[in-house]
Amino acid sequence: MHEEMTAAMQWNCLDGLSMEATARDLPNLAAMASRFAPGTIVAIPYLASESDTDRLDAAAAIRELGFTPMPHIAARRLTSRDALERLLEGWAARAKVERMLVLAGDCARPAGPFEDALALLQTGLLPRHGVHTAVISGYPEGHPKIPDPRLARAMRDKLAAIADQGLAAEIATQFCFSAERLLDWLEELRAGGVLAPVRLGIPGPANLRTLLRYAALCGVSASAAVLARYGFSLTKLRSHAGPDQLVHALASGLAPGRHGQVFAHFYPFGGMSSLGAWLDRQRFVHAPLVKVGIS
Repeated sequence: MHEEMTAAMQWNCLDGLSMEATARDLPNLAAMASRFAPGTIVAIPYLASESDTDRLDAAAAIRELGFTPMPHIAARRLTSRDALERLLEGWAARAKVERMLVLAGDCARPAGPFEDALALLQTGLLPRHGVHTAVISGYPEGHPKIPDPRLARAMRDKLAAIADQGLAAEIATQFCFSAERLLDWLEELRAGGVLAPVRLGIPGPANLRTLLRYAALCGVSASAAVLARYGFSLTKLRSHAGPDQLVHALASGLAPGRHGQVFAHFYPFGGMSSLGAWLDRQRFVHAPLVKVGIS
């Protein structure tokens, strides 16, 4: 037990971290690029309000900053196989995209031939266009529209499809306010034989009103008790909090033998600048300055 606790305390949310950045976040990301290590993984959400050109430009800009772009791709929003191939070709040519987060997408009906993320993975197109790591979603608190047994089966099927193509697999989770739930979910995952590295979704610093809005949109539990442990009071909607208590609880509870390889994935709900300042307070030691150049 002593050895396990010693190993657990070595987990650092800054080691190998990844984060989300929309196209509108890019100017702030560029301005603070020196705060992050070269090669830091930056995920690009697949927003309905953006065009494929926006998605390609964002990935190219992130690569130019010296970071690793990780575009999301929403299977149900793609209108055709050709549309998928054009995106993959563009990401490969302009941004050397090697990792991608494959999602079903939240539209009620598929816009084209892909019913879900598995259907997209099974095309075999990702490795043909230079992708070597396929990332799939994880839901520590379950999915509001998908029963848990079906969710678990879908994860197994996607991991099998990824392995069949010789790709590396990772899991990136929905954000969560509860360290206890995250740790329990990781144990359940590992006990079920899923050994892929996991990127735990952690909300960046923000005010309570903002976090409640995102929690409602994403089906994330935000009870008074959970938020109190996170550092909020429901009577103070304008109050701000960072994930200090959540990260401390994770660092205290994570044990590689039970939980496997785990990284932090930050959602900058309160803005990229707030996240950067919070990371600075965590004594984030970055590599030499990255040249900034948004095209």
